[in-house]
Amino acid sequence: MSGHDRHRSLWEHYYKECHGIIFIIDSSDKLRLVVVKEELDMLLQHPDVAGRKIPILFLANKMDLPDSLTTVKLVAGLGLERIQNKPWHIRATNAVTGEGLQPAIEWLTDQIRDIYINKRQ
Repeated sequence: MSGHDRHRSLWEHYYKECHGIIFIIDSSDKLRLVVVKEELDMLLQHPDVAGRKIPILFLANKMDLPDSLTTVKLVAGLGLERIQNKPWHIRATNAVTGEGLQPAIEWLTDQIRDIYINKRQ
């Protein structure tokens, strides 16, 4: 779901049935990092997300640009280390070339598989 203002209100309609979240960050847009953190905080506090072990994949997009923030700086800036009740992973990506996307999606797939296989056993 798009991160544009007019689409954010639609996000919560998908939380109840989701098995994983992909959260895309424009790593070259330092000014919007505060907005990204606010949106992430609202997502994590939503009742349909807060109590569930939903894996979250953070795609740090546009890492090819010279002024982009590193994944380490994004983790610190967004406070990702405080997410302790959900598996999460951040991956540097470039949507234009596809760099980093394959291993990122594999991580998410493995997490979802592990959660639902263990849940059934």
